[in-house]
Amino acid sequence: QVLLVESGGGLVQPGGSLRLSCVVSVFSLDYYSIAWFRQAPGKEREGVACVSGSDGSTYYTDSVKGRFTISIDNAKNTVHLQMNSLKPEDTAVYYCAAGYYSGSLSPMHYDSWGQGTQVTVSS
Repeated sequence: QVLLVESGGGLVQPGGSLRLSCVVSVFSLDYYSIAWFRQAPGKEREGVACVSGSDGSTYYTDSVKGRFTISIDNAKNTVHLQMNSLKPEDTAVYYCAAGYYSGSLSPMHYDSWGQGTQVTVSS
C-alpha cells in the first residue's frame, strides 16, 4: 500500500506563496504518476497538477498555469507544489495522490491518497 503524507499548508495573503510537499512511501517513483488535487467546501475535487515519475512530464489545470509549479525529487520520493500569486479562490484542502495513469487529472485514475493539507488565502 502506498502512503502519502502532505505538508506545507497554511494561511497566506492574496498574492503570496506557499510550497506544499508530499512524501510518498514507495521504493521508487519511476512507475507512478503523482498529482495534486484540491477540494473547496461544497465543490467537487479538482485536479490541479500532476507529474510523471518516469520522465518528469507535467500537466496543469488552466486556472493555475503560470502560477503553480509541480516538481519531483526522485531521490527523496517527494513531490512539491510551488504556489505563487495565490488567490482567494485557491482556498481548499489540497491532497496528493498516486496512480499509474500518466498525464491525468481525473481522480478516478489515482488509487492512493494522502490526508490533505489546508490552504487558506485571505487578507
